[in-house]
Amino acid sequence: MIVKDRPYFRKEIDLAFVKRKAIMHAEALKRGGDGVALYQDCYTGKLLRGGDPYDYEHIRSSEEIFMKYRHILTNEQIAEVVNCRENVGVTLRTINQSKGKRRLEDWLSSGLNRAELGVDLKHAMGSLRKADEGIMRIVKEIAVQLIF
Repeated sequence: MIVKDRPYFRKEIDLAFVKRKAIMHAEALKRGGDGVALYQDCYTGKLLRGGDPYDYEHIRSSEEIFMKYRHILTNEQIAEVVNCRENVGVTLRTINQSKGKRRLEDWLSSGLNRAELGVDLKHAMGSLRKADEGIMRIVKEIAVQLIF
């Protein structure tokens, strides 16, 4: 049973996040080809290598997604949506800390450290568009499963 007004809860989200990060790391090791992971920063577009100070990042925050879908999805289903491949990126730790829990659009429009951090507005918005598309894809897949 789904409690429609339940509070934000991360347990299932965090478990799925660990799995998503492991998959991404394995893919990045293959891309690197030399035993060192190779990523593209989801906000700057620059290449990041294993050892660089980067974080895995929910482009659309887990809390925002949880609150949006808690009335129709279980915690496990929300974890699947939050951690879809399009919504998890890699970015420099300084960028992740500057953004915090803010919506990407709000953080970008505030101009907080954007220039100093090397954020590429077009690249960041492209990452957000892909994240939103991935989120909707998973929500639709879950809805189809519920119907049939």
